[in-house]
Amino acid sequence: MDRTVNVADLSFDSLGAVSIAGEKHSLRTIAQRSIAWRLGIPFNYLQKCPPDLQAEQMQYWLKHEKNDQLFFRIDGPEVRAIFTPKYKPVDNFEVIERLDSLGYGADTPVQCRLDGEFMSLSIIDGKRAFDINGDRFRNGICLSNSEVGLSSLSTAAFVLRLVCTNGMVSKTQVAASYRHVSSKILTEMPQVLEKASMALGQQKKQLQLSVNSPVDNSVATLESFNRQFQLKEPERQAVIEWAWPQEAGDTMYHVVNTHTKALQFEGLPAESSHRLKSVGGNVLEMLAA
Repeated sequence: MDRTVNVADLSFDSLGAVSIAGEKHSLRTIAQRSIAWRLGIPFNYLQKCPPDLQAEQMQYWLKHEKNDQLFFRIDGPEVRAIFTPKYKPVDNFEVIERLDSLGYGADTPVQCRLDGEFMSLSIIDGKRAFDINGDRFRNGICLSNSEVGLSSLSTAAFVLRLVCTNGMVSKTQVAASYRHVSSKILTEMPQVLEKASMALGQQKKQLQLSVNSPVDNSVATLESFNRQFQLKEPERQAVIEWAWPQEAGDTMYHVVNTHTKALQFEGLPAESSHRLKSVGGNVLEMLAA
C-alpha cells in the first residue's frame, strides 16, 4: 500500500517505530535509513542512541522538513520506504506485465533473484549461444529494479555460463537506466531492450580476451577489485572464501568467473547478488584489446 502522508501527522517513537495519524507502524531498515537521511541525522549515530533520544531528535528535525507531505510505501504493519511526493515508483509487477505484453510469456527461461528490496531478472535467449575455453555461454538481457529506492529500473546485456549458471551483466555505460520519476522506461522498453542487446557481441570478444590475459597473483587481483567496487564484507567473503576455491586459476577469465560465481553464495540478498554479477561485467569491460 502506498500513502501520501502529512508531515504534521507523523510522530516517531524511535528510529524503528512511527505513528501516522495515531496509527502505529514499524520501520524496516531501508525506511529507517531514508528518513534519517531526509532529517539530516547520520544513521549510524542515530542507531546507537537510546529510543527516547532517537525520538526526540527525529521529532525536532522533522519540524525542518521542507515538504508538507511524504510518500510512504507500506506492507501491513511495516513501512518499507519513505520518499518525497515526487517519487513515482516502478513496481516489479508492472515490469513483469510489460515484458508479458512484449511476448515474454510464462514459458520464458529466466534467472531471478528477488526479495523485498531488490529484483534482478535475467532473460535468457536460448538461440544465441557460444563457447569460450570449453564453457558454453548463452546471451540474454538483465533487468534490475528496486521498489524501495535502492536503484532505478535498469537494463543491461547478460551472459550466462551454463556449466554452473554463473551470470554477468555488462558495464553500466551500455545499460539503460531511468530515475524513478516516471514510467517512461515501461513505454520505451522495446527500444531499451534493443539497446542493451547491442552489447552482447562485445561481451563475447571480452570473454575470449580474458582467457589470454594472465594474472600474477589472482587473489590479490580479486581483493583489489573488491575494494575498487566497494564490496561489502559478506560479498567479499563470498568471493574469496567460497567462490575462489571453485574457480581458481591464473587468468582474468578465472577472476571474472570468481565474482560471478560468488553471487550464488547462500544467504546473500538479491541486491548483493546483482552487484557481484555487475562486478564481473565491469571487470570484463576493463580488458583492453
